[in-house]
Amino acid sequence: MDNLFGIHATALKIRSSRAQLLASNIANADTPNYKARDIDFKQVLGAMAGDTANSKMDRTHAGHLDAHGTTANGADILYRTPNQSNLDGNTVDLHAERSAFMENTMMYQASLRFLNGKISGLQMAIRGEI
Repeated sequence: MDNLFGIHATALKIRSSRAQLLASNIANADTPNYKARDIDFKQVLGAMAGDTANSKMDRTHAGHLDAHGTTANGADILYRTPNQSNLDGNTVDLHAERSAFMENTMMYQASLRFLNGKISGLQMAIRGEI
């Protein structure tokens, strides 16, 4: 099934994790010492698609420690570099976070539309309408 839907099924998982991080950033815009976090979508998607140049090291022994600071799909959580520092130590730029959230949402919806088109095409093929 994964080959059937291509990279879009994986992209949905990554975009969902990124939306949670961005929403957390927006919710904590006024929290002192909160550090804005994000994931590198391109790096994570490349690693999940089998791009060895962008992939992380795997655990080869049960005694090895897991990587800390990762999402459920294995994406490294990174801290944003603030454009302007705040006196309270918070690194959230509310305008940048909202913009990133909206862009991520639009890309999520685009992947959903693509998958919906694939599923509709498969349903038509199964019914013999194509």
